[in-house]
This record gives sequence, C-alpha cells and structure tokens, in this order.
Amino acid sequence: MVEQLSGAVEVPISIDTQKTAVARKALSAGAVIINDVAANREDEAMWRLVADTGAGYIAMHMRGTPQTMQEDPRYDDVTNEVEGFFQERLERLAAAGVVAEQVALDPGIGFGKTRAHNLELLENLKRFITIRRPLVLGASRKSFLGGQVGQRLAGSLACAAHAVAAGAHIIRAHDVRETARVVETMEAIHSSS
Repeated sequence: MVEQLSGAVEVPISIDTQKTAVARKALSAGAVIINDVAANREDEAMWRLVADTGAGYIAMHMRGTPQTMQEDPRYDDVTNEVEGFFQERLERLAAAGVVAEQVALDPGIGFGKTRAHNLELLENLKRFITIRRPLVLGASRKSFLGGQVGQRLAGSLACAAHAVAAGAHIIRAHDVRETARVVETMEAIHSSS
C-alpha cells in the first residue's frame, strides 16, 4: 500500500508506527517520515534506523503506553515536563546519530493527558517553538474537545488556528479541506501586517 501511494502522490508519506520493523518496511516502500507515538522508549533501534536512513522523525510526547496513557495522568507542570522531554529526546536522538534537522516535535495532545493538561499545552505552544524544531499539532477530533466525534469540527479548527498563530508548522487533521482553509486564512492575516 505505501509503495503504491508513494508512486501516486507527490507529498511526503509519513508512517505512524512505534515498531522498528514496520518503519523499516515502510521506508523501503517509499515513506520518508516516521511518526512515533512511542518516542518515550528506552530501546534506540528506531532512532538508529532514522539515523541510517535520513528519514524525518516526529517525536511525540506520551505518558505511558497507548494502553495505559489515560489511567489517571498526573503532572506537576505539564508544559515544563513536555518541554523537558523534548530537550532530553533531542539529546538522545543526537547521541543515536539523528541530526536535529530530521526531527519535529509533537506535544501529544490527548496522549496521556487530561482536558486541563491539553488546554494548558495549547495555551503554551509558543514555549515549544523556542526549541527551534518544527512543531506538530494533532488536536483534530480529540475527545477533550467535547461532544460526539461528529460535533468536534469547530473545536478542531479553533485548535488549528491557535496553533498556526503560535507558530506550529504542521497540523494533523481529519477534516483536511476545512483545516487547510483555516490555515490559509491565518497565513493571509499574518502576511498582511
């Protein structure tokens, strides 16, 4: 599937995996970015793969695992802890041979965080911009926005607009057309001043 897609589109293909073997196969099939929800790992095999292939790498913050992340997540200061995580990951990635230019950072909205944690991270996105790596935001349709999944478009678009205003570089979205229009409008507003 990745091989067919890579031959049919001109945009970079990202593989969403925490498994090194899956990432290796996807990269050989034409993917060029690994989106890793398990950037909190201790095993550095994925990072060595990224270093060896020159692939892009999105380091996402998540407390615990996908199975445990929402079991009573607690932080003393979620923004400071995510910022510290990013700094520590960049050091460990560099030690594994990954150059900073390969790395983008994702604060992991909805991954091991309460609604209050997610809102605080959104409020403080500019703090992460100072790390000088592209910032990825994926708030689209997340449960902290409230309501049923089909009722979350307005909240998703509000998060996208806020993220762009804060300096985020990549917005992950389910509603691509609507989100693209929001991003284009935000860029037009900012370029007019």
